[in-house]
Amino acid sequence: MSENISKVEQDYTEEDIQVLKGLEHVRKRPGMYIGSTGSKGLHHLVYEIVDNAIDEALAGYCTEINVNIYPDNIIEVTDNGRGIPTGIHPTEGISAATVVYTELNAGGKFGGGGYKMSGGLHGVGASVVNALSTWLELTVKDGKNIHFQRFENGGEYKEEMKIIGDTSETGTAVKFKADPTIFTETTDYDYEILSKRLREQAFLNAGVKIIFSDKRGEEENTETLYYENGIREFVEHIHKVKGLEPLSRDVIYFDGKKGDSTAEIALMWNDSYNDDIRSFANNIHTTDGGSHESGFRSALVKTINEYGKKYNLIKENGDKLLLDDVLEGLTAIISVKLTNCEFEGQTKGRLGNPEARPLVENIVSEKLMCYFEENPEQAHAVFEKSENARKAREAAKKARETARRKSAMDSASLPGKLSDCYDKDTALTELYIVEGDSAGGSAKSGRNARYQAILPLWGKMLNVEKARIDKVYGNEKLMPVVAALGTSIGEDFNIEKLRYGKIIIMADADVDGSHIRTLLLTFFFRYMKELIINGNIYIAQPPLFKVSKKKGKKETAKYAFSDEERDMYIEEMKADGDGKVSIQRYKGLGEMDPEQLWETTMNPETRTMLKVNLEDAAKADEIITILMGDKVEPRREFIEKNAKYVSELDI
Repeated sequence: MSENISKVEQDYTEEDIQVLKGLEHVRKRPGMYIGSTGSKGLHHLVYEIVDNAIDEALAGYCTEINVNIYPDNIIEVTDNGRGIPTGIHPTEGISAATVVYTELNAGGKFGGGGYKMSGGLHGVGASVVNALSTWLELTVKDGKNIHFQRFENGGEYKEEMKIIGDTSETGTAVKFKADPTIFTETTDYDYEILSKRLREQAFLNAGVKIIFSDKRGEEENTETLYYENGIREFVEHIHKVKGLEPLSRDVIYFDGKKGDSTAEIALMWNDSYNDDIRSFANNIHTTDGGSHESGFRSALVKTINEYGKKYNLIKENGDKLLLDDVLEGLTAIISVKLTNCEFEGQTKGRLGNPEARPLVENIVSEKLMCYFEENPEQAHAVFEKSENARKAREAAKKARETARRKSAMDSASLPGKLSDCYDKDTALTELYIVEGDSAGGSAKSGRNARYQAILPLWGKMLNVEKARIDKVYGNEKLMPVVAALGTSIGEDFNIEKLRYGKIIIMADADVDGSHIRTLLLTFFFRYMKELIINGNIYIAQPPLFKVSKKKGKKETAKYAFSDEERDMYIEEMKADGDGKVSIQRYKGLGEMDPEQLWETTMNPETRTMLKVNLEDAAKADEIITILMGDKVEPRREFIEKNAKYVSELDI
């Protein structure tokens, strides 16, 4: 554990369990409590129970957590904390542990004194998991006795909490099976999703060991997640996974404390052009930032500028570095532990506590300057990278102004190859970005010109993962896309000026087509991410095969989008009597005539499209860096690890 986190100096008993009455509507409206009844909500059940164990670690008692997935997707979470109090609750007249698992708002984290800090009101979490399970078994060890209770049908129980044995150990074990009548989409846990979350918790709680085992297969898959250096190792892990080259020898680490509040910051610059800042409050990922992250950013840019002035790296009247300059290539973890976290926003992803800003700001301002003065070589490397980013920003500004003047002087500023649509209502309009002039011609002829626009691209475009924004302006492959969309990029990006409601990438079903799609998605993710968040980006799904049969002069044709669908159509046509069955494999969009392209890929009534979503920005950032960055080894490892999921590969 971090040296700044001390144990709660008092007993944790049934007196500390407070009740805010009622377990209502959880099974009727589970989405209100866990977000959804899909895969995300299913995994959230595990998070809730693990978070309770982590809160015991925050209190200074738990050092080891075991998470097991058993056959039939049964979950068990065991910790060596104090154990949930099992004595009779003073107002409820039943075991306090039973209260925690059957009352919606019950737990030791509502001000009863059992916890100084916690990730949330986890009395809610425990009862909700119980309510959404076919059955749940609770085992508590209090150092003398082993207590046990079983719940069924969403929290019902036939027997009170009972003693089933003796023990000198303490801790809590929760074993449950998610209810398939609630989680109708899936009850199958994804190992990688849980592993990522558990690894994150191990990083954030130095010295806590999490042992994660998947016992569903023929061979058990187990990993021990233990990081003595906590968030320092988190930063190193991010760099290793992405294949990034650090600018300094060691991760820069600070911590500090004010009253009961503590903060840890770990940071390191690398050779990339993108930043990766991840902030947490009481182990909860604050995806939208908040006061602690604002304090970090403010102190970072202020301190680096002060260092530059102090050591004459910035001239007397020279240009100051801006935040974007100092963030280039930075990976940072900000973790605060507060007695009462206040979260804002619809998704509760933003920390609102005002005291967190000066806490982090003061730590970074004071200790980063000391680090730079003690490590001038690393300081100069950081400053040089930031200065290069500033120069690139200035170059991008000039290029942007040139582009603006050109657009103002050119009344026909839309790209020449764009075949625009007539309608201007973005609720209807669609832009097809099409690979190649040949396919572009077919798409133009086959489209509905009222609401479908066509922009053909040719050749390989710039990989923006390996270039700064100044290289994007003026790029002959990317700027036509920017001009057609109307939103601009960078600091000028404005989604209100978007000219099309749907932006559809339509490329060949081969390696080159996949590369084009990946390059475009990388560009949108880095410079127009709001289009992905807003749900404007789609990927067209052209057919892979045409299966046809002639009977005299009559031809019957069906289009297949997979090998399985192709084989099914072949069998259907063979069973239908005479006639030779022909199979055409489409290697490119240009092989389809306008009518075929419209019928299979562009007609809203018959087409299939994939909508590009952004559920996990950090994961998307990681994958893009791996696949599109300079380092070969991480890319090879990613491909080898994920090759088993590839159903078809064109070579």
